Amino acid sequence: MLISTVLNEVPTTLVSSKTTVLASHEFSLANRYPEPWVNEVFKDNILLTLAYLKNGTSINKPIDWNQVRKPGRFYLTLTPNETFAFHDLVSEKYQKQKLVTTSAHFNATDGFRSDGFLFGDGVCHLASLLGWVARDSGLTVEAPTNHDFRPIPQVPREFGVSIYSLPTDYTTSAIQNLYITNNKDHDVSFVFDYSGEVLKIEAVK
Repeated sequence: MLISTVLNEVPTTLVSSKTTVLASHEFSLANRYPEPWVNEVFKDNILLTLAYLKNGTSINKPIDWNQVRKPGRFYLTLTPNETFAFHDLVSEKYQKQKLVTTSAHFNATDGFRSDGFLFGDGVCHLASLLGWVARDSGLTVEAPTNHDFRPIPQVPREFGVSIYSLPTDYTTSAIQNLYITNNKDHDVSFVFDYSGEVLKIEAVK
């Protein structure tokens, strides 16, 4: 699998007057879960997933949480016919494609936090927000397993995405993934903007 280039800063070409915003959605990281401590776990896991998306496997270990929690913006570009998969345990139909992935498996080894139930809680929220933006952009989205067993605040229930990534359980992992394919004849970029509380994702061309 090949990782597309992701930059720490959004170039002016993606914020100019010539840019067309295809879709934009956001949610607050302050209300991911009613219990404050658990909410912080969800928040950290979302931000760590963004750090993996931005840095790939070159992310520093052990995790520097002060760095992960900093506000910032970066972008991810999909070229025509390129597919993003939320993790690299993908369905057979995507295995021969050029893929972009977060490079994470959302476990303790990757530095993800546990709320006492499981490691990586919260990453489904990020996947759901991204999938929602991609669908509203007219891209091809496949999310085989809906997150309808539990609401995701600020995301309509029909856009909920369930994420699971365990290398020893490929079958379950592949169907709990998010696949976004750029079906356009031009590049589409996702701009991730974290203000320190609100995470906004825009799809632009």
